[in-house]
Amino acid sequence: MVRSRSLPARLLGVLAALGLALGLSLQAAPGATATPQAGTPQKGEAPQAGTPQAGTPQKGEAAQATTPRLAASLTQITNFGTNPTGLLMHLYVPGSAKANPPILLALHGCQGSGPYLYSSTDFAALADRYGFLVIYPSTNPNGSCWDVSSDQALTRNGGSDPVGLRSMITYTEQHYGGNANAVYVTGESSGGMMTNVMLADYPDVFKAGAAFMGVPYHCFYTGSVRGWNGDCAQGRLSMSPQQWGNLVRNTGYPGYNGPRPRVQLWHGTADTILSHNDLGEEIKEWTNVLGVSQTPSASDTPAANWNRTRYDNSAGTTQVEAYSIAGAGHELPVQGTAMAATAIHFMGLDGGSSGGGATGALRAVDAGKCLTATGNATAGAQQQINSCNGGADRTWTRTASNQLTVTVGGSTLCLDAEARGTANGTKAIVWSCNGQVNQQWQLNANGTVTGVQSGLCLDVAGLGTADGTPVQLWSCSGGRNQQWKLG
Repeated sequence: MVRSRSLPARLLGVLAALGLALGLSLQAAPGATATPQAGTPQKGEAPQAGTPQAGTPQKGEAAQATTPRLAASLTQITNFGTNPTGLLMHLYVPGSAKANPPILLALHGCQGSGPYLYSSTDFAALADRYGFLVIYPSTNPNGSCWDVSSDQALTRNGGSDPVGLRSMITYTEQHYGGNANAVYVTGESSGGMMTNVMLADYPDVFKAGAAFMGVPYHCFYTGSVRGWNGDCAQGRLSMSPQQWGNLVRNTGYPGYNGPRPRVQLWHGTADTILSHNDLGEEIKEWTNVLGVSQTPSASDTPAANWNRTRYDNSAGTTQVEAYSIAGAGHELPVQGTAMAATAIHFMGLDGGSSGGGATGALRAVDAGKCLTATGNATAGAQQQINSCNGGADRTWTRTASNQLTVTVGGSTLCLDAEARGTANGTKAIVWSCNGQVNQQWQLNANGTVTGVQSGLCLDVAGLGTADGTPVQLWSCSGGRNQQWKLG
């Protein structure tokens, strides 16, 4: 979903944002505050001309299977605690919510709102799938950017927006049973900037965060509330890793010596609103704070145009993960792609542990059967579905490298597109893990499992439901035989 707009729309956006800097047009129009009709223009506000509808494929972009209608709706919460800037709070509680569920704080961009982010991203659908809670705050004034520029905002408990956001988390823990030991944050654009701020101000609150199209903590500093820092926005502000790290340590939470949250970073190379250069500065900052090398531990391309670098600690756990999306503008995360799912996987909200992966049965939802490593994981054998019995040949692990592995008799094999096939009917087999792209898989918010190389969906042949039905790759159709759940 493209979030940058034409010049006339940008000028209107400037007026709507009370005179903020020219060109500050980081979001399409906000959705309704009233729920559950998220996405409806607010009273007195016209829909933005030419803004694509959520889920509509853009030119040059493949159609995605429709995301199922959400089972629950947003709830607006008032009087949630200390709130110096009058923020609004909406909470999404899925019907599938776990006991003591994790919490995700999801932050909109300029000219956005919490309900708009709810309707235009996949985080709520992922919450339905994995049972976590999502807080969708809104700025005040409505549609303004987050305060990431003032002295108050850039210091723990200093005031301004971060204090209200922290209150929302505490309220969710106290009144909805949210897990205080499993709190995460994500955001896009101005919300990506605030993701960096919250991780610096409250490192003891968050386990991990994912910032889309953000800038380093303290990069936007002006000393004024909701100020605009053009040098930072245009990527002209560059410092050493140590200088960036010192700002986090000495300003965000002075004297803090505890564990720090892991960080995932995303940026498009063609972003004209917030420069792609800011991604490199973010990497400098967080690798220094987390004490890992500036040299990537690994680099790969997990999907077309996604250039990923990872920065691991001595135990091999990824502390910083960065995605540079070739050709992408100010439009991340794109709804209907694996971007949001990749973010929640990094954070562990899909059942994986920090830096690791989720493990369990891979269930074909329609058949009620489990993907089985045929013949006790015989290399080259086509996979099947069979009754779920908890056996090792039906237990799959999604690794941090997007592999799906099975371990039988002490040998670990990877789910593999036979002969690197990309045509309908390619057999899904197991093979020795080799790191190749035909052994990488995306678990998507709509329940599909797609091959990174082919883009095809893992498919139960012929809509079969019987034991022994073979599994193959096929064009994604939204069919019930292409729905899977891990764990």
